[in-house]
Amino acid sequence: MVATGAVELKHPLEAYTREGMIPHIWCPGCGNGIILSAFLKALDELEFDMDRLAVISGIGCMGRVAGYVNADAFHTTHGRALALAFGLKVVRPELKVVVISGDGDLFAIGGNHFIHAARRNVDMLVICSNNFNYGMTGGQLGPTTPLGARTTTTPYQNIEHPFNLVQLAAAAGAVYVARWTVVHPRRLKESIKKALGKRGFCFIEVISACTEGYGRRNELRSALEFMKWLREVSVIAEGVGPEGAYIGRDKIVVGEFVDIEGKPEYTELLWSLINDVKARAERGEIRVAL
Repeated sequence: MVATGAVELKHPLEAYTREGMIPHIWCPGCGNGIILSAFLKALDELEFDMDRLAVISGIGCMGRVAGYVNADAFHTTHGRALALAFGLKVVRPELKVVVISGDGDLFAIGGNHFIHAARRNVDMLVICSNNFNYGMTGGQLGPTTPLGARTTTTPYQNIEHPFNLVQLAAAAGAVYVARWTVVHPRRLKESIKKALGKRGFCFIEVISACTEGYGRRNELRSALEFMKWLREVSVIAEGVGPEGAYIGRDKIVVGEFVDIEGKPEYTELLWSLINDVKARAERGEIRVAL
C-alpha cells in the first residue's frame, strides 16, 4: 500500500503478498516477477482458499518466492523443495501443495526428487522458472543450458546436452505438463488455474529471462532484447506430444503437452491402505507390528 497525498493506492494483488516484502529483490528484466504475478492472479481468479495452500521453494533466485506469497510457505535447502513438499502432502493431504523454484534447484541436485514425485503421482503443482543457468550464484552452467551457450563456467560454449523438461516430466508420469515463456503471461495464468484444479502431479515450465547471468553472455544484453527473442522464437504447439517439445536458440515449442485424468494419486492410495490395515487390525484379521 502506498500513500500519495490524500489518495491511498493499493496493489490489486496485495491480499496475496506478505506485507513489507514487496517490491521484490529480483534484477530489472528478470522474468521471475512475471511468474509470481501469473501465480497470484490465478489464485485471485479462482478465489482460492489460502488456508488450503502451501508454497514450497528451494535455493536460487526463484527460491525467494516463498517469502513473497501470503500463505503457509517454506524456503527449503538446495534441491529439497520436492522432498519437503512430498512429506507435507502425505501428512496433510487436504492441502494444495505448490512448489515454485528454478531449473538448477529442481533438476540438478533436486532431479531425483522430481522424477520420483512424478512417478508416484503425488498431488502437487511444480512451477519451474527455467533461465538456463544458475542465476543467483554466478551464472554457471546448469542442467538446462542450451548447447553452444556461454556461461561463466562455459566461456567458450556449452558442450553438454540439456534436459528437455517437458519430455522428462511426461516420461516420469506427470498428469499435466505445459511450457510457456514470460512473454505468455495470460496463457501461463490459465495453465496454473487448470493445474490447481487437477488431482495428481502437474508440471509447468516457464522459460524466463535472466539478462544479468545468461543474456549478456549470449547476445541478449537487455530485457527488451531477451523478451523480443522469446516472442520471435516461440511456437505454440497444436497437437504436439512431449517428444515434439523442442527447445533451442532458433525455436521454443510452447503449449500444453500432457493433460490426463483418472490416474490414481499417491496420497489417496496411501491413506486408503493405512485405513484398511487399521480396520483389519481392529477386527483381529491381522497383527500389526509396532
